[in-house]
Formats: sequence, C-alpha cells, structure tokens
Amino acid sequence: MREITIGQYIPGNSAIHRLDPRTKILITFAFMILLFVIDDFTGYVFPVAFIIAASILSGISVRYMVRGLRPLLVIILLTFILNLFLIKGRVIYEIGPLSITYEGLYQGTFMVLRLVLLIVGTSLLTLTTSPITLTDGIESLLKPFSKIGVPAHELAMMMTIALRFIPTLMEETDKIMKAQMARGADFSSGNIIKRAKSVVPILVPLFISAFRRADELAMAMESRCYRGGENRTRMKKLQMTWEDLAAFIATGVLAAGCLASRFLW
Repeated sequence: MREITIGQYIPGNSAIHRLDPRTKILITFAFMILLFVIDDFTGYVFPVAFIIAASILSGISVRYMVRGLRPLLVIILLTFILNLFLIKGRVIYEIGPLSITYEGLYQGTFMVLRLVLLIVGTSLLTLTTSPITLTDGIESLLKPFSKIGVPAHELAMMMTIALRFIPTLMEETDKIMKAQMARGADFSSGNIIKRAKSVVPILVPLFISAFRRADELAMAMESRCYRGGENRTRMKKLQMTWEDLAAFIATGVLAAGCLASRFLW
C-alpha cells in the first residue's frame, strides 16, 4: 500500500513542475483520450516516448511511477486473463473447456499495456502538482460552468481532498493491519468467508479514523474563516508561459502520431 503513487506530490522546480496546472490537467485528459484512439502496438510508441520525455523533464523516474502499479497487479492480471480466455480465434492451447487463442493473447497484452500507460500517465499529474495548485487549476477550468449552476469551487475542493487523502488512508490502513497482526490477527489464511470477516477489524477503525480526520479538517477550515470560493482571492494567480505553449505543441505532436497510427498506417 505504501507503493501507491496516486495522490502523492514530489516537490521540485522542473519544467513539468513549473507548468500551469490547467495545462497539465488538459494534457492529462488528452493523453487519456488518445490512449483509446490507438488500436495497435505501433501507436503505443508515441505515448511511451511522451511519458519518458515527461519523466526526464520532471526528474521523476519511470521506475518510481511503475512501482505504483504493484497494488493494482490484481486488476491488471484479471484484465489479461479475461481477454486471454474469452476472446475467440485461432487456438494456441486448450485447458479443459477454456482455450487460449492468438487473438486473446494479442488483445490481453494490448489492454494491459493500455492500462499501465493510463495509470503511469495520470499519476504524473499528482506527482508534479501540489494539492492547492491542483485545486486552483480544476476550479479555473470549471469556472465557466458556474453560470449554469455548477459549484466549481466546491467540486474542485472535493476532488483535491479525495486525492490528497488517498496516501494518508493507505498509510493508516497499513498501521491498523500491523497493529492487528501484532495482536494475533491472521489475514492470509482460511477460506473467502473467513478472510472477509478478518477485514472487519480493519474497516471499523479505518472508518472511525477517516471521520475523525474529516472532522478535524472541517474545524481547521472553519477556524480559518473559510467560506467557500465566493470573493476568494489567490496568493499566486495562474498564468501560462512559453513552457505551457511548448507542452501543448508536444501534445499536438503526440495526437498527430496517435491519429496517424490509427487512420494512416
């Protein structure tokens, strides 16, 4: 659980850190959409090169971001297995009623690579953007929708707090599990029902801790006279620079490569 990178922030002064949060949010969404445009392995050359370049510019190694995939290995393996056995085609090997096909192997590997790139690419946003800056960026992007009644500031605050507390809750879960194991709790043996029951001693104190942290956060915000986004000013105003323009140009090159691999090659 300590390996989870989503929601964590690594301070720095790199080119990626200095980008406007709105730029990074828009590029992240564009990156996610382009991953679903690609329909063969050739097209993945561009997202992989994009992530490597962003990793070098941010000073955060790809190895560190990939390490955050460990808690999600079950989901990744399940995705591969379902595609491997459920897609019909030319049979490679048969295991009872199930059969492994060339098409299933291809599609399974393709979907796993897409999932890995999706997680690694989106984690780069939170790793290089502080929660406060991320809140300002989300609020600025949602501000035009406030004219139709969308609470831009409240939504931005909720999403940022949720991201911020993911590592905190994971750390709290780890502490509770170690405390329970020190008292003789066993989380790795027995059938599914027994394991499900053993989770209860973890969930109860975890929920209590989460509610306590939420109450403390609400009291801290109230003691500082927080009244929402109305008439609220910013210490630092968001302003795009030539680095943001260069980032958009790089994203345009990525989009052109992905679209070319889909429709031309």
